[in-house]
This record gives sequence, C-alpha cells and structure tokens, in this order.
Amino acid sequence: MSETRSPREVFHKLLEGITDGRFSELAELYAENVVVETVFEPVGPRRFEGRAVLMERFAMVAAHSPLELSATNVVVRETDDPEVVVAEWDYRVHHRVTGRTFEAANIQVLRVRDGLIVESRDYHDHLALIVGGDGLSELVAALDGKRRA
Repeated sequence: MSETRSPREVFHKLLEGITDGRFSELAELYAENVVVETVFEPVGPRRFEGRAVLMERFAMVAAHSPLELSATNVVVRETDDPEVVVAEWDYRVHHRVTGRTFEAANIQVLRVRDGLIVESRDYHDHLALIVGGDGLSELVAALDGKRRA
C-alpha cells in the first residue's frame, strides 16, 4: 500500500520534475479540480483551472521552452494549516537562445490534499525571465496594447 505524499514531498516532486524537464509527468501531481494562480504574470492568463488545462500548459512549455532550470536556495516552510506549505527558491536559468545565465526568484504557496495539489499561488520573477530572453520590447508592446484595449 502506497503512502500519501505530504505537502512538502509534493512540492519537492514538482520542483524535481520541472528542473529535470519532465513536464509530461507534472499534471499527475495536481487534483482534477485544481486552481493555479500565477499572481505576477504580466500579460498572460493568471488563473488556470483543472488538471486538463495544466496538462496542455505543461505540454506547451515542454515543446517551446528555451530554458534550462536548476533550483537553488530551496526553503519549504510548513504552516499552521497541515495542507499548506510555502516554498521559496531561486532558479539558476540558462536561456538556450540568448545564451544568458541568470537567477529568478520564486515563491509558491501550495495546498495539498490527499497527496495532490488542489490550490497553488505562484509568485515567479517573470521580469527576470523576460529580460533574460530579450523579450522586454515585446512585453512593453503587449502591456501598451493591453492598456489601450
């Protein structure tokens, strides 16, 4: 009989899958009705609902991401709520297109129930990722278009 993973274990499994580039396996860590919010996403959607939506998102990342990620400075804090952990870490990022290597800070607040992520609020340094990929002018144009719309 397999034991249910703790919230801390689920986070580490998620981070391991991301840094190893095993995106096709990540959706299995999420509940069917999961809600993920990417709070600091500058222009794209900030809320994703359901495992199926995440599967599509992870498939897109796997097919198109020019990033190699390794995690450093990982700290996972447990809270008064046994379902919730707060994780802080930095990604050491290598951008295969621009050749740049840089760091991007991250915080994630996960609610894990029965070994599956049911809620996640993600705070990633999107600006570092955009600048590292020479995407600042595209970001400004997207933000300008969003302001005019």
